[in-house]
Formats: sequence, C-alpha cells, structure tokens
Amino acid sequence: METADKGPAGVGGGTHGAQSRARTPARTRTQASMADVARLAGVSSQTVSRVSNGYAGVTEETRRQVLAAMKELGYRPNSAARALKRGEFRTLGVITFSLSTTGNVRTLEAIANSAAREGYAVTLLPVAAPTQDEVRGAFSRLEELAVDAVIVIMEVHLLDAATIALPPHVQVVVVDSDAGDRYTVVDTDQAGGSRAAVRHLLGLGHDTVWHLAGPEGSFAAQRRADAWHAALTEAGRTPPPVVRGDWSAESGYRAGLGLADRADCTAVFAANDQMALGLLRALHERGRRVPGDVSVVGFDDIPEASSFLPPLTTLHQDFAEVGRLCVESVLRKMRHTGTERGTTLVPTRLVERASTAPPLRNGPWRS
Repeated sequence: METADKGPAGVGGGTHGAQSRARTPARTRTQASMADVARLAGVSSQTVSRVSNGYAGVTEETRRQVLAAMKELGYRPNSAARALKRGEFRTLGVITFSLSTTGNVRTLEAIANSAAREGYAVTLLPVAAPTQDEVRGAFSRLEELAVDAVIVIMEVHLLDAATIALPPHVQVVVVDSDAGDRYTVVDTDQAGGSRAAVRHLLGLGHDTVWHLAGPEGSFAAQRRADAWHAALTEAGRTPPPVVRGDWSAESGYRAGLGLADRADCTAVFAANDQMALGLLRALHERGRRVPGDVSVVGFDDIPEASSFLPPLTTLHQDFAEVGRLCVESVLRKMRHTGTERGTTLVPTRLVERASTAPPLRNGPWRS
C-alpha cells in the first residue's frame, strides 16, 4: 500500500505546531487517512476522493484546500485501493529483449511518452534470452507488478515461427515482429522503406545496389534484406551477395573495408544508420569518396544522421507514431472496443542528403 512519507510532516504554522509535530511519532503520521484529510480541509471524504482521483466538479479553492491538507498530513492516496475500485492499475508493461539498438530504445521512448499522455505509467522488463520460459516468466512478473496490459518489443524471429506463444488471458500488442493474424502488431514499413532506398539509388543511375544487412536473427533485418533483393530483381538487376553486420558502427566499418576494395561497388544500402556510419569511415580510409565513388543510404534517420560526413541519405522511421499506435491499440483492447489482429504498418520517408549522387563513369578510383 502507498501511504504517507516517512519524513517530516510538512509545513505548519508557529512554534507550537512544529513542536507538536516533532513529538508525533513518524509511524502515526504515516497512518493519516482520507477522513483525517477531510476533517483538516473542512470537506467530506467524498470530496477528498474526487480530488485524489482527478475528477471534475470540485472548485479550485476546494481543491487547493484538500491538497494543502494532504501535504500537511503527509497523506498519499492509496493507489492499490483506487486501482481495485476502478478495475485497472493505470500501468502498461513493456517486455523487450534488447536495449542496445536504436529502434528498440526509440520505440520504448515513444511508448512511454504516449502512455504518459493517456495517464498511464510504464513498467519495463528486459528479458535476457528470447525463449518461451523467459517470456512466460516475464509475463508472470508483470502480473505480480500489477499492469493492465503488455506491449512486447520483439525484434527477433520468434512469433512468426510459433516458437513462443504469448499468454491468451493478457491484452498484448507486439512491435516489430511477423506474428501473422494471431496478435495485434504495430511495425514500421520495413519493406516499403527498403524498396524506396533501392529505387532512389537505381534512379540515380547505379547499375546495382549492395546491401549491408543486419543480423540474421532480426526480423527487421530480414524484411529489409528481402525487400532489397526483390526490388533489384524486379528492376532486372542481379543482387550482389549480402554483407552482414550486427547493427553496430564497428560492424559497419568491418564490412565496409571489404566493400571499399570492390571497384564494382558504387552504391550501398545499409540496414541502419549506425552501420552506415562505420561504412563511411571505412570508405574514407580506403580513399573512396562519398558520394563521388560510392553512394550510401541508411535506415532510421537517427538525430545524428544529418551531422555525418557527408550528411546521410536515409529512411526516416516515425517512432513516435509507432509508440502512439501501440498504446492506442492496447487501450482499445483493454476497454473492449477493439479486437483487431494482424499488422498495422507505419510508413517510412526517404530523406535525401549529401551521401548519394549519380555514379562517376570512368572515375579515377581503381582497385
């Protein structure tokens, strides 16, 4: 139960009042009740309840009186009791397998912001390993912590392979996974963004587009790689071999050293901006000019993308909209006003900057 603070009772008038409170044991002060607040404020317990719950119909003067009395007595509304009365705890649980990627962190931030606007708190529970037992344990823990619903940021291949089943009695929305029609899913349009990257580079006159992909276990990485391959094939171009990284700038740098030594590599679509950053460094060290010798497109549009050298052309992900839709969907499910399943896609937008240009024919660089 939430009760009053165990510190000083608050601001009071006069020496006698301060001495009286000083003689009052801390344990007694922490047991202040709604009735105590009502007596001190000169109002009914019902009015105190209405102020505690933020209901309308209380004058501003009365509200100030009640809040002053709460502060004087060190009273805190019993959130557990209020939750039982309302039938909800005003808290959403979030399960994620990683906080090391830009997408997961920004999605979590967007969910927290959207939840706060709706009057909900967020309880985050990272999961060490993407297994059935770990996920089941995470849901059990969140139930102990009294959450109303759960949003799962599942950036790996799990739900699409039916390796993991989410508890049927919990209202759940999933982010960034191919769960088919079994769950409500919100995701960025991975395929649409990747196709836009390929079309942009082919439209500039490049013969083909190399791909610096994310890790094999990632759903987003696979969707982007599949769409890159399909876009090249549909354009009548032969897709080059995929080069993989692990989302980090360091992996982009290592992969970039190999790409930089290929004279036939004039355009690269990197699956995220961090790997594109490492790629730019590798190209620079090998004497390949961007965009003179090699054009580079990223994915995410992180805040630093415009400060890369050169500023990075990339696909903008609307993380704020992803977060808003996650919270909106899970609240509809909680309130039994939405039972939709399947995937809602949030569009991406190509942001053109200085890292892409038409290829130089018969340029000065040779391997």
